[in-house]
Amino acid sequence: MADVAYPKTIKSFVRRAGRVTSGQTKAFDELGPRFLLPYQAGALDFAAAFADAADPDDSTARPTVLEIGFGMGEATAHIAAALPQTNFLCCEVHEPGVGALLKRIGEQNLRNIRICAHDAVDVIDHMLPLQSLDGAHIFFPDPWHKKKHNKRRLIQPPLIVKLATRLKVGGYLHCATDWQPYAEQMLEVLSAEPLLKNTALTQHPELLGYAPKPFYRPLTKFENRGLKLGHGVWDLVFERV
Repeated sequence: MADVAYPKTIKSFVRRAGRVTSGQTKAFDELGPRFLLPYQAGALDFAAAFADAADPDDSTARPTVLEIGFGMGEATAHIAAALPQTNFLCCEVHEPGVGALLKRIGEQNLRNIRICAHDAVDVIDHMLPLQSLDGAHIFFPDPWHKKKHNKRRLIQPPLIVKLATRLKVGGYLHCATDWQPYAEQMLEVLSAEPLLKNTALTQHPELLGYAPKPFYRPLTKFENRGLKLGHGVWDLVFERV
């Protein structure tokens, strides 16, 4: 938005306090070595990182989707189960959230998730080559409700151009929020990026630029509660051109 002064350094997170449960600690110990990817200042070898995600006799190239900020991992695990032929590289710095997703991975026997417990901006800058991603998900980022805090919002032009350049042509960026002013800002920022086009404008013009909820994104308990109270949810799906 024109009146928002964006910070020079983008951060994809705000550290939150939280206690790691005994179950999450066990998941870190047992599953961390397989599913946690250390941050590295060099391009990620996707084939090596996801070497055991597919069946040994499956030589089909698997798409890779980046997720930024997965919270406690409920939606991430659901999507990974719904799209078993897609690999998911997931960034989250909240330790209880990382532990919770590792626990879900074990409980649901998921193989197509890798977690990088590091700032997603650094991951994008240093680990992801240009045009290497088939998709990117950013679901319900902190809306920073107060106007004086709007500059802290994640969805802003510097990050979006970084993401757009990492998407393959035809790849997609899917954002979702339950805060209408943030939805409006998202729509404005994404629409202004020349490397992206709004797929909903032609496919669903009645939604005024927003998209129907894609089948793979589940309704969370929080979202269901909000919808029952009359709160809206806005999905935006843009394609790399």
